[in-house]
Amino acid sequence: MNTSPVSARVLDAAITWQLNLDNTNGNDAQRAEFAQWLAADEEHARAWSQLGMVNQRFALPAGPARKALQQSPGTLRRKVRKFGSGLAGLLLACGLTLFLSERYLPLDYWLADQRTATGEQRDVRLADGTLIRLNTHSAIDVRFDATQRRVILQDGEILVQTGNHDDPRPFIVETTDGTMRALGTRFLVKREPDGTLLSVLQSAVAAHARDTTPEQILREGQQIRLTREGLGPLLAMPTGADAWTRGMLVVDNARLADMLAELGRYRVGHLGVDPKVADLRITGSFPLNNTDLALKALLPTLPVQINQHTQWWVTVLARDETGSSTSMSVKP
Repeated sequence: MNTSPVSARVLDAAITWQLNLDNTNGNDAQRAEFAQWLAADEEHARAWSQLGMVNQRFALPAGPARKALQQSPGTLRRKVRKFGSGLAGLLLACGLTLFLSERYLPLDYWLADQRTATGEQRDVRLADGTLIRLNTHSAIDVRFDATQRRVILQDGEILVQTGNHDDPRPFIVETTDGTMRALGTRFLVKREPDGTLLSVLQSAVAAHARDTTPEQILREGQQIRLTREGLGPLLAMPTGADAWTRGMLVVDNARLADMLAELGRYRVGHLGVDPKVADLRITGSFPLNNTDLALKALLPTLPVQINQHTQWWVTVLARDETGSSTSMSVKP
């Protein structure tokens, strides 16, 4: 079996399909839509295959790993950390170990000190007065000691507004790609598949890639990508980079496919786009707390229609020739 990692969006879709089909046994329309999703991309099939292998290892119709998905994050963390308290706990821990080792739900994400679910944002005030805002599906660990203040971004995106500038301990945000040292500042850090994106909103930040020696200081309005091998080119921060902190997605002449990929981070399930319209350009502001409304806002300005088969499966298609689609069409 191919155990290569799958993306968070594909993971969410696969888990949602399994839970939905298991809970309802699926009607014909749902099964047909699932088959279409499964065949649409090799990554979909790989995620589903790996998900099924977890259940086969336990030979249970609703194994410990799947049950764990339906628990609150706090309950899940407590049960994992107390797995030695009995047979049920041991099975849960083993199930989660297998599940997590397949890269479905990274262990660091589930056991992080602070985390948000898909579509959730939350503010966290640290002991030194620093404000951390976690974006959708984000997770951090906080490691303060006598010599430093360190926040480890395990997944997702955060806004950092440092507090107590008289504190002699350096304030550092760390990812697998490197470290970012605050110089009395306000900045964004985002984990992406090809590195870590740092955007400075105020003051300055010193960026240091993990496997290289020199660091680079970024000033207000600048942006850079860190990878383990080094730092990318210094860029001007795009307009609206911090719009998510105000509950909005702002795009300027963006590809429709890229806009939908970003919007998809804020909703559970699959948000797809027809290749025929993927390269259309769009400019505008869209609400993140109501992604259905954001999708409907596409209809007056673009030649598209939106098909919603279930609450978990939405596709943006080219408008049919009659141009009759003016709202989201919902199929059973």
